[in-house]
Amino acid sequence: MTTTNAWGRGPTARYEELAGIFRPVFARIEEGTIAREIARLLPYKEIGWLKELRFGALRVPEAEGGYGATLPELFELLSELARADSNFTQILRSHFGAVEDVLASRDLKRRARWFKQLAVGDIFGGGFTERGKAKAGTFATTIRRRGEGWVVNGEKYYSTGSLFADWIELVGTGPEDKVVVAVVPTSAAGLTQRDDWDGFGQKLTGSGTSIYQEIELPFENVLTGDDRFKYQAAFYQTVHLATLTGIARAAADEVAEHVAKRTRTFTHATSRVPRQDPQVLQVVGQAHAAAYAAGAITHKVASALQFAYDTAKEGDEEAVTAANFAAELEAAEGQIVVSKLVLDSTTGIFNALAASATSVQVSLDRHWRNARTISSHNPAIYKERVVGDYAVNQTAPPYLWLPGEG
Repeated sequence: MTTTNAWGRGPTARYEELAGIFRPVFARIEEGTIAREIARLLPYKEIGWLKELRFGALRVPEAEGGYGATLPELFELLSELARADSNFTQILRSHFGAVEDVLASRDLKRRARWFKQLAVGDIFGGGFTERGKAKAGTFATTIRRRGEGWVVNGEKYYSTGSLFADWIELVGTGPEDKVVVAVVPTSAAGLTQRDDWDGFGQKLTGSGTSIYQEIELPFENVLTGDDRFKYQAAFYQTVHLATLTGIARAAADEVAEHVAKRTRTFTHATSRVPRQDPQVLQVVGQAHAAAYAAGAITHKVASALQFAYDTAKEGDEEAVTAANFAAELEAAEGQIVVSKLVLDSTTGIFNALAASATSVQVSLDRHWRNARTISSHNPAIYKERVVGDYAVNQTAPPYLWLPGEG
């Protein structure tokens, strides 16, 4: 597995050295991808391999026991991981968001506490979206003061990554009905987790129900939502872009492998074997070009996020606002294009093959199903409107978007 050749060079001079640490595990993960998909085997063991290498500490500074990865390095590694199995990058989406929030914090005590946990391999899951009757932008889950600490009650769905996590970053309604964020250990009494995610794609992400009943937390485990890093929406969307990039790469590579080995053809084909058929090769070329373009766009958005992160450290509020604005806009533009590219590509690869490619044992359909599932998280029609509204009216993009009842 490499990011040279078809996908271009890595984002930094040291990228190959950094990626070399994880590629052997990525390869092991890739070996079992289809078997896990067919049998719906949750990847507890494989996530354990990543934890052993402290993959979750990529963004933690080297002085704190991490790898000190830049955001372009992080998102390229997440793209490589998604090429091996796209479930894994989505499993870790909430984790890297939680890490980014710690990294952006100016609370030295908080940074020290969580860097220590991250450096030994701990990972976070997510507790954000609810299925209940809460209105859009609000939460039925409550995080209230009790004595010297807090108590949590509620239910979440789309609890991506939580089944594999040590901690859950939970969002709920706090004092004065303000949004607060709590960190809940998965060992907590009163936490129930269910593997009941029934989506047709990204089946192994642990995105089911989590129930919180009278879970008590210490004071330091809760922060207000206002304290979150300001480019968070763009960050989470860029993880989806990395996942889509990995899906596109895997689909392109697999169709090339199938065509190279295929001996059956048709009487009206332009060649006796598919690997020499110019029409078939055109399909393979289109798939590879789409994957390349998706990766290039993802890298461009990651660079905007890196600029937002660097600008925040300088403390110039006007510059910070501008950098966050640009990151959100670029992430939206990236989503519009990458989603369509990858959905078209993962459908188009079947034009290079025949009915045998629809076999469950081959599992080529997983690429489209996974891409469609990822692309459905944040509807592209709204992002198209946001970008158009900025272009015509200079309207700022929204920095937070939450589902719920209208």
